[in-house]
Formats: sequence, C-alpha cells, structure tokens
Amino acid sequence: MESNFVDYIKVFCRSGKGGAGSAHLRREKFIPKGGPDGGDGGHGGHVIVRGNSQLWTLLHLRYRKHIFAGHAEDGMKYNKTGANGESVVIEVPLGTIARHAETGETICEITRHDEEHILVPGGRGGLGNTHFKSATNQTPRYAQPGEPSIEGHYTLELKILADVGLVGFPNAGKSTLLSVISAAKPKIADYPFTTLVPNLGIVKYHNSRSFVVADIPGIIEGAHEGRGLGLRFLRHIERNSILLFMIPVDCADIAHEYAVLINELKQYNPELLDKKRVLAITKSDLADEELIREMKRGLPDVPHVFISSQTGSNLQKLKDILWRELNAGMND
Repeated sequence: MESNFVDYIKVFCRSGKGGAGSAHLRREKFIPKGGPDGGDGGHGGHVIVRGNSQLWTLLHLRYRKHIFAGHAEDGMKYNKTGANGESVVIEVPLGTIARHAETGETICEITRHDEEHILVPGGRGGLGNTHFKSATNQTPRYAQPGEPSIEGHYTLELKILADVGLVGFPNAGKSTLLSVISAAKPKIADYPFTTLVPNLGIVKYHNSRSFVVADIPGIIEGAHEGRGLGLRFLRHIERNSILLFMIPVDCADIAHEYAVLINELKQYNPELLDKKRVLAITKSDLADEELIREMKRGLPDVPHVFISSQTGSNLQKLKDILWRELNAGMND
C-alpha cells in the first residue's frame, strides 16, 4: 500500500503558559517589614519546527495529533526565577510550510537542515514585585501574572525540493527515466497512475556533480480542479527550478499534449509558467529516423531531445541540457 508518503498533516498545538511573578515580601528575623523579593515567572515552552534533511515525508507525524509544550513555573521568594517550560521540537523534511489552519496564514517555510522557527510561542513570565518597588511604594504587594498558552490547529504541508520536476500524463515513461538516470527505484508498470507518490532521484553528472529529479505523479486534464490525483501533487511542482515535460513518441499530437499540460499548470498556478522548460520525447526507439525528422518540425519552441530509457539513447544529451539550463546565468 502506497501510504508511506504523507505530505499534509494537521496538528493541534499548545505552547506553555508563562509562570506568574511572585509578590513575596522578605520575612527575616529582626526585619519584620522586609522589602519585596519576589522572583519572575519562567517563560512558557515554545512549539518549534526544525528542518531535518534525513526526513522525506511527514509520516512520522501522522498519529501525533496533539503537541503540547511545557508550562513554566511561578517565581519564588529570594528573587528566584521560576523554571522555564520545556519547548517541544517538531522535526520536518526540507520544503515544509507551516500555516495557521483557520486563517491559512503562512508562519514559516523550512528549506535548510537544522533551520528552526517558533510555530507557537510560549507565554512570557510575569515580573515579580521587586520590579515595582519605588520611592513611594517600598513594599509592592502585587506582581504580574504570566502570559497564557496559545493553542490552535496548524497545518504542515510538504513541497518537495528538487532541481527538476518531471511533468507528463500517466504512463509517459517518467518513472522508467528516473530509474535509469538515478539510483531511485520507483514502481514501474505499463498502466496509468502507477506512481502514486513523488519519487526523488539524485542524478550524477560530471566531476562528482549532481542534481535532484522529482517524478511527480501523472496529471490529467482537469487536475487543477482536483480530478484524478489532482492538486495534491501539483503543489510539488512549485519547488522545481526546471520542468521536464515528457511526452511519448507514439502520442497522436505532441504539440497538443504539451499545450494541455501547460494549461493544467497555468490553471493551477500561472507562476509555474515562468520556470524553465525542457521537452523530452520518450520511447523514441519506437520511431525511425525519418519519422523523428518529421516530428521535429511541429515541436514547441523549447529545448528538446528524443530519448529512449530502454536503449539509453540520448540520455547523456538530456543530462547535458538539464545541467546547462540549471546553471544558465550562474558562475559554474
């Protein structure tokens, strides 16, 4: 069962409440009316999200529906500050966005290993009565209360971080390509929707260089409306630097199929069309040289290459094109 890839989680979080300040007055032998010596309350624990490059999904949070940080202790006499509440850390894969579930407001976006953001801040501790002593009020008998906890529902949504995203209809040969140009081992079969979860593969290039390719599950016409596998997987394309469109050579009309794929992305998020595009015509071992020459005349005006994952034809050329596009405008 393809249930190990979890890219959306809703959790109920509560931070720790701040400790109350102390209003204690010193009581010592021979000092019947001692001054204030109430300490401050401790700081309530935060709920923190932290990036972990070893995690690939949010699966580990699937059954962790309630996340509570520790409450702080109250201030004490002798100006002793109360202990802080214990913070709790939620480890998430890189590419995770945290939002308020009710408002949809984005709180943070985790893109680096060990990057931390406070998801729910703990309550501040109240000041003890020592802070309120003045020339006219030598023995204040009051102190601040600690700030309360903050609680609510929050969503964690994963968008895969990859250099190249594979875009194509089901059965376009995306999983097969990933399996031959990287060490990834996706499930492959000759029927639509074999890929039900995104697969990542690291493609080795010259001189120990590499780039990351994500096989996004096939989209169909109407995916932006939630049909098929729909929006759940289109979100992963948002992170990619390059979109590699894959259309099989035996397609009836390559230009039309390309236009349909472009339209799906446009309907979902027009900004996706600003990304660089490369077109790979797959399964080209099924066509002869003459047919390929004929087909080239009607191709869209983007860098393109005819490839075959079965024979290995032009796979190095494809890598060269992708590497060139990834590094265009950069000092290599």
